[in-house]
Amino acid sequence: MYLWWDPTFILLIPVLILTVFAQARVSRTFKEFSRMRSSFGIDGAAFARRLLDKEGLYNVEIQKIRGNLTDHYDPRTKVIRLSESTYDKLSVAGIGVVAHEIGHAMQDNQNYAPLRIRNKIFPVVNFSSSFSWIIFIVGLFLYSPVMVNIGIFLFTAVVAFSLITLPVEFNASNRAKEALAEMGMPQNEIAGVKKVLGAAAMTYVASTAMAVVQLLRMILISGRR
Repeated sequence: MYLWWDPTFILLIPVLILTVFAQARVSRTFKEFSRMRSSFGIDGAAFARRLLDKEGLYNVEIQKIRGNLTDHYDPRTKVIRLSESTYDKLSVAGIGVVAHEIGHAMQDNQNYAPLRIRNKIFPVVNFSSSFSWIIFIVGLFLYSPVMVNIGIFLFTAVVAFSLITLPVEFNASNRAKEALAEMGMPQNEIAGVKKVLGAAAMTYVASTAMAVVQLLRMILISGRR
């Protein structure tokens, strides 16, 4: 069976459109509010330190990494890594992204349950995302129901990870907006942050939809063998 010509491929069309739309919206929205200077008057790194200290997260370090919007919080090393598009920028968009990542640090500090679950299953998902489809396809060609089912089981972990990621990301954004309001960010700037983080949230929704549809494809394909 040639999976690329399988009829179930049509199920991917709506989520592919959603993914492209979400990515385009993030790029457009971030670019728009990158031109709006933050009234805080400090760059992303300095703001990160100020907000972290305000939340009592003195042990969390800040590092600069290469790339555009590659910002993330590493709970293992307690490090906020800021990209070139936010680290030394004074924009509303950059401050919003930085605040979002600090929202994850706040979750970690408060043992936020969905984040703990996501961190625990991450090693399994790392393996599953790389090998689930390989095992599944090999199982189809070898007519091995066991391998097919193992592939489906492994990919189910990827779907679970995507689903648990949604509340983690939404909660981090809510924490970011609340923190910015407490720090006195003007309402027009907060409105910009909401648009930037809302656009980013769409990418997680699209990613989850893609994972769910891919799992559905696996089940439908295996049912016809």
